[in-house]
Amino acid sequence: MSELQPERRIALFQKREVRRTIHNNEWWFVVEDVVLVLTDSRDPKQYIQRMKLRDPELAKGYVQFVHTLPVATEGGVQPMLCSNAEGLFRIIQSVPSPKAEPFKRWLAKVGYERIQEIEDPELATKRTRALYKAKGYSDDWIEKRMRSIAIRDELTDEWKKRGVKEQREYAILTAEISKATFGLTPTQYSEFKRLKRENLRDHMTDLELIFSMLGEAATTEIARNREAQGFPQNQVAAKNGGRVAGNARRELEKQSGRKVVTNENYLALTQSVKKAKWLKS
Repeated sequence: MSELQPERRIALFQKREVRRTIHNNEWWFVVEDVVLVLTDSRDPKQYIQRMKLRDPELAKGYVQFVHTLPVATEGGVQPMLCSNAEGLFRIIQSVPSPKAEPFKRWLAKVGYERIQEIEDPELATKRTRALYKAKGYSDDWIEKRMRSIAIRDELTDEWKKRGVKEQREYAILTAEISKATFGLTPTQYSEFKRLKRENLRDHMTDLELIFSMLGEAATTEIARNREAQGFPQNQVAAKNGGRVAGNARRELEKQSGRKVVTNENYLALTQSVKKAKWLKS
């Protein structure tokens, strides 16, 4: 199987479409569709019930990762049992069908690779570079993207040391930097680039990446030098760091006569590569 993202692997598992829907900002997949592809069962509902009897541990957690959600079907929107990627991986592990073996082997391979990366973090960097290269990005762009990842990691490490709570507060501070740098929050920026769930920075141009890095590097420097502690002080640092990058962006635009923020994206490139790889898998 190819190096597609887990969500895409499930959506086109065994080259057959699996229905899905967005819930809580992530993909949820129709469980019956996945079971049908893996087993060719005439009654996937009954198969799922028998599977839960065979696997008591699966039965215990089933209601935690399977929910009834509205899904678009040929007959209109219907309530169907759905699970996210993590839940489906657990379900697939309980399917004895030979058709599930390629997916199980892939899961084992991914798990092994993650253990290797924990032991040797440099492997994660090499694999990320290789992935971007396979997608068709230029070497120069990849270098900037890798640097942007390192600068982002340095910033989040600094936030953690300074008492910023992960996830929600990280997202707010990131939005502050982006808004001051580009005049757009990450959500607005993604919409401007016509992205849905794709990673925004994977669709930034060289200049956009450069100013994104400047905003985050400036924020890190300001937070350190001012000994910012807690969310409010780091929010001020984020605004100021973004302002540094925003001022530089506007000066460049004034001198060059061209906007830095663009609706350009790499969707055509990445989707064509994914399609080609899937057909070869």
